[in-house]
Amino acid sequence: MPALKPTDFFARITWLGQVTGTGKSIRSVPAEALDLDFTGVPADRHAGLTRPSCSRVTSQHPRGTEIRNARQLSMVSAEEMAEIAARMDLDRLAPEWLGATVIVEGLPDFSHVPPSSRLQGPDGVTVVVDMENRPCSLPAREIEADHPGLGKRFKSAAQGRRGVTVWVERPGRLALGDVLRLHIPHQPVWACLDEARRD
Repeated sequence: MPALKPTDFFARITWLGQVTGTGKSIRSVPAEALDLDFTGVPADRHAGLTRPSCSRVTSQHPRGTEIRNARQLSMVSAEEMAEIAARMDLDRLAPEWLGATVIVEGLPDFSHVPPSSRLQGPDGVTVVVDMENRPCSLPAREIEADHPGLGKRFKSAAQGRRGVTVWVERPGRLALGDVLRLHIPHQPVWACLDEARRD
């Protein structure tokens, strides 16, 4: 039995970008296509096989510890972005504000795709879903710069809709309009999950 099951769920790429600047801004710069290698998008700030640990993993590692980089790219769904925008009373949520790498459409409940799922492109390029990307204050700051008074609404509006972080399993090219096929882990949900999640 294969460990991963190809599904009939697909996502179409509607936007691509990369975070190229230095400093505190996480704004993405739009791109027509991105060539991925094993580090991610080579020119992107988040590229690398490893990264220093951040506040999200302090339960596992002291801040600044070198760890495997499972956050090479940030993927968000267009449908969930529209929901966030509506909750914030915005006409639209710009991908640039999120520091997004890839925006896709057509895959329901995208932020909760099972960890270790694969998204595979036409040339075989494959990225592995690490996990849900929880909302933080960095996009809020970018939104606030363009829409004063609205940035503070982001974290609650984006809860459960922030997309996923992914890393590159097989290099290749992503281009606007490409269709990615979802492959999911072929195993049941862990029987003790609810018990382990209890505080």
